[in-house]
Formats: sequence, structure tokens, C-alpha cells
Amino acid sequence: MTDTTALPASAPPADPATARLLAEAAGRIDAPDVVLAVSRNGARTVHTGGSAEPGPVPRELLAHELGSASKPYAGLLLARLVAQGRVRYEDRAADLLAPGFPVHPAVRRITLRHLLTHTSGLPGLPADFYPQAVPRWSTDPYGGYPAERVVRAFLRARPRHRPGTRWHYSNFAVSVLGHTLAAATGTPWEVLLHQQVLAPLRLDATRVRPGPEGAEAVGHRRDGTPVPALDTGGFTAAGAVRATPLDMLTFLEAHAGGPELTDPTLAAALAEVRRPLLRRGLRHTHTHTLTWFHHPSPYGPVLFHAGATLGQQAFLGFRPGTGLAVAATATRRVHRGDTFVATAYGLLTETP
Repeated sequence: MTDTTALPASAPPADPATARLLAEAAGRIDAPDVVLAVSRNGARTVHTGGSAEPGPVPRELLAHELGSASKPYAGLLLARLVAQGRVRYEDRAADLLAPGFPVHPAVRRITLRHLLTHTSGLPGLPADFYPQAVPRWSTDPYGGYPAERVVRAFLRARPRHRPGTRWHYSNFAVSVLGHTLAAATGTPWEVLLHQQVLAPLRLDATRVRPGPEGAEAVGHRRDGTPVPALDTGGFTAAGAVRATPLDMLTFLEAHAGGPELTDPTLAAALAEVRRPLLRRGLRHTHTHTLTWFHHPSPYGPVLFHAGATLGQQAFLGFRPGTGLAVAATATRRVHRGDTFVATAYGLLTETP
């Protein structure tokens, strides 16, 4: 039920020490399907395993739900549009979404940067999200809350704090960013993401909607019951990306110092999302970039983001300038005592 390979076929053979490290790490994760993948300057080692029997499609070739690990894709998209001069970080979202619409003064001050960096003052989700979501919390909490309702909730919002003064993680805010960029460019979010991020980085196995049957990983509840594919409703930018672990590595390799890019706006965007931008937490010890969590490690700073859906988990991380990238997926979400994020994070921070 486990396998360790080097990918692609033209890459150097899997490093035995890395292969052993991934196999040991996978043993600490309780899930039907587990994929742990490491890239060192483009040489990939991928370990697949889990408690379930492998299916006809290798686990590393199945698209997994990234949940909140979708946000780095939204961040890179915004950074590239800024590099192209199509929008500015300080553009006000309400002015782009609904020019002239009467909004609360604090909403009027919310910029694209505020939305992406979780400093907009908006709550994690709209207040009226929960009544429709709670009855189907374990099956489809987002599908009944479409895009127009997200936009309407934003335009009617009363932010808890003045924009730019406090950090509060918000799926609501990043979703509003997606709708704002679509309005500003006259291009649907899915098309915009493909044009600006997925196609240029050759992420052919990354998408925001479920693919054909058999091409998607199936999530599971704690008791092993399969979970339906996630419908993110109007919260697409905050959590709808689906990608194979191999495509996740390609995305990370571009950030970690992969092949030189010929497009200057994409290169500028990748540099921008790596730059430390703000601090939060007790004594401001937590650092963030435009879109990544930024922590120290014995081998230098690490940038990462984790995500979870109803039955899947994902982790993306890299060490700038070292060529090290870690991608991980699991097809079970356990809320208490779960080791998935800690295990993937350890591979990123403790691997020489």
C-alpha cells in the first residue's frame, strides 16, 4: 500500500535518505490515502501510502482538494495583475465591485491588499452564512451561498476593526478579492486564474472544479465514510483549487527558485509573494508575506500554507533560495490529535 518513486522519470534517482524520511513520516498519518512529496532543486521524491488499497490511478496523479491552501494561488494572481499594471494593491474593493454603491465608511477603505492579508476587518465568514450552512455542515456548507450573495454581504458589511489595524483570518475577505478581480478585469475568476497562473506555470492538472470521475481523490470522515466533492459556492478564491501532488510541487518549485522565467511580470509576482510584509500575534512574533505564513527554521525561513475541506487535507511549503519544497495530501480530516500538518511542517523545517 506504499510506494516511493523519483519523478519525473528524467530526474535523478530518489535519494534513499529522503525516501526513508518520507516513509517514516507517512506512517504517522492516519488516512486512507497519503502523498508526501519533496523536491530538492527539481529532483523529486514522492511517497504514497495510506490505510486503503491503492486504486487504478496512482495517488500522486489524483487531484486533491486544497481548501485554504488555495490562497497562495489567489495571492500569486493578484501579484501578477499588479505587476502588469491592471490593478493596484491599494485599489479599494468596493469601488471596483460596485462603483457608487453606498457602503459603510470602513468598507469603503478596504483595499485589495487588506483582503488578501486578512487585515480587512471582515469576519471569517459572513454573519448570514451560518443559518443556511449549519443544517448541512458535514455535507455541503458552502454550496448554498453563491457569488452574488458573497458580494452583497461585503457591500452591506460593518467591519469589526478599522482596515489595516488587526489580522483576522478570513475566507470571506479572500473570496471578495476573487470577485473583485473578476469585476476589475471583466474576466471570470476561473478563467483569470488559468490565464495568469495555471497556464504560465504549466499546471495542467490543477483546476477549481471537480474533474472527471476517477481523476479526483475521495475524502473521508473520521469514521472512514466517503465525503462528496466540495462545492465552494461563492467562496471559490478562498478554497476551490484542486491539484495533483505533482502539480503542487511544480507550483512550489516556481517559488523556491525553479527554472528561470521569461515573463518579467510572473517573476516579479513570485518575488513579491515571498517578501515578508506584516507581523501579528503576541509581541508580533508571527511574520507573513502577501499570501504565505513565514516562520524561521534551523535552515532558514520557511513559507507555507495548509488547508482542509470536509474530508481532505493539503500542505504546501518551501524554503526560499534553497530549492526545497514539500507538498502533502491526505484523504481524511481529523480535528483532534491530527498529525498531518505537524508531520508535513516537520519535513519542511527539519530536513537538512
